[in-house]
Amino acid sequence: MHVTANSRFAIGATDFELDGRPYRILAGALHYFRVHPDLWADRIHKARLMGLNTIETYVPWNAHERHRGEWRADGALDLGRFLDLVAAEGMTAVVRPGPYICAEWDNGGLPAWLFRDPEVGIRRAEPHYLQAVTDYLRHVYEIVAPRQLDVGGPVILVQIENEYGAYGAEKAYLAELVRVTREAGITVPLTTIDQPTPQMLADGSLPGLHLTGSFGSRTAERLATLREFQPTGPLMCMEFWCGWFDDWGSHHHTTDAAASAAELDTLLAAGGSVNVYMFHGGTNFGLTSGANDKGRYAPITTSYDYDAPLDEAGHPTAKYWAFREVISRYAEVPDERPGGASPAPELTVPLRPVVSLLGAAAQLGDARAVDRMPAFDELGHYRGVVVFTTTIERGGPATLAIGDEVRDRAWILIDGTPVGVLARDAHERAITLPDARGELAIVVEDQGRVDYGTRIGEHKGLIGGVTLDGVELAGWTARPLDLERVPAVVASAAADADVDALPVPAGPFLATAALELDAPADLFLDTLHWGKGLVWVNGFLLGRYWRRGPQRTMFVPSPVTRAGRNEVVVLEFEAMAKSEIRLVASPELGHTEI
Repeated sequence: MHVTANSRFAIGATDFELDGRPYRILAGALHYFRVHPDLWADRIHKARLMGLNTIETYVPWNAHERHRGEWRADGALDLGRFLDLVAAEGMTAVVRPGPYICAEWDNGGLPAWLFRDPEVGIRRAEPHYLQAVTDYLRHVYEIVAPRQLDVGGPVILVQIENEYGAYGAEKAYLAELVRVTREAGITVPLTTIDQPTPQMLADGSLPGLHLTGSFGSRTAERLATLREFQPTGPLMCMEFWCGWFDDWGSHHHTTDAAASAAELDTLLAAGGSVNVYMFHGGTNFGLTSGANDKGRYAPITTSYDYDAPLDEAGHPTAKYWAFREVISRYAEVPDERPGGASPAPELTVPLRPVVSLLGAAAQLGDARAVDRMPAFDELGHYRGVVVFTTTIERGGPATLAIGDEVRDRAWILIDGTPVGVLARDAHERAITLPDARGELAIVVEDQGRVDYGTRIGEHKGLIGGVTLDGVELAGWTARPLDLERVPAVVASAAADADVDALPVPAGPFLATAALELDAPADLFLDTLHWGKGLVWVNGFLLGRYWRRGPQRTMFVPSPVTRAGRNEVVVLEFEAMAKSEIRLVASPELGHTEI
């Protein structure tokens, strides 16, 4: 693709047009925030080798601005560098900044701090919300505007909102987003996306915005519906669902490669443009995965493999080759072919307990005295873990109860001894204490904020207060944990103790191990014998693991590793059947039926 500062991308009567010539968008979704930045170029290159000419990405507001006014776009969040790599590969780009993105991402991309103000009206023309959104979009467009096609960059389309017709129908809100976008210097065509139902397409669009659809089956029927609402111009499936995401406690979702390829063929035969969602899913590193709640809370797994053409570790799958063959019927496909996967290093080493979580809590977070049980959000702590403690002197058996809801998992301990667990996904709110006296500690974990529907933005923690036999408990100490400190705290504790002689602490604990590698390498960390927790490798937080699956292995990208000694730290909330680190040759994402 040859682009100059005078190039122009437009929506014609029947096609997208690049410098006046028809241009079919053959895009793949590749989220820079789900891939280690040192691997961006590799994934983009493999997209071109499948026959794609465009890369599409969301922009996650809450990753770039975790606290209001603290904007970041460096390192793993360097959207500008990502788009420059797309351009270097000779490809175009589609940017979808939301502000709401869904994407199975924590809170659908909306910052949790937005919801501390009860007057904020989310996804509508409410002044407080619009001001925050305006600030956010201006930051994004400072990056995107100088990388548009007409100034020699790769960006050809920008999306306004995201599947808004499934949420609302406020045209003034969409119009304000358009105004802010144009005033920020975005000159390329603007699009919307909705599932192709008459109601959603009508509610989620505005005159002047090009409608696109999201679907993965019944392609001819969905294109016909889209054409009713988009009488002229190119038809585009902006999210061609070729796979699906997984949640903890369910199964690993897969779709038949041949069936997906047949649907893609139908779409391209009709002259449509496409964005394969996902081309490469990647990983919900850290604590970034979202959740669904349609009656049952279902947090998303760390793996976002999505059964995509390029798997979580960046290797072509059967779907990659099937899609490449279909695309070759409609466009030129490079002769170069990406190589396949080779076995990852295998290794087993002991995992040594170092200190209990309660024992390390003072080093991981500052104590705050509070009378009533606060939500995480009231503490300005939007993601992770909080330890709450108080003293009880009731004596004898008693019932500990949460007023409204546990969000999302709470471990109950008395004088450091585990008593039990309260889990949101099981709708649990009460537990019997055998002897209600001593220091009561409640370790509360946020497992991911809901990313779709009416429960977006809800606060985390023990909602509605805590009672003992119906009497509200007061006089709490709240300690929000800074998980970034964990590797250093564990290293210090291990240096001060003979870890080989330490017993496994009761309740949540921190453990460490060292892996010796000949060279940096992609790794697959087997968590089969562990309970529930978090893992760091060389200070990099991989994400969550959980015995309930389906995900059994955690992907460790090679840039996180190094030749020689590699430090692994584990925060285990419950118990391990085997205290060991086990590296396996290939990923295991779990059973495919339930």
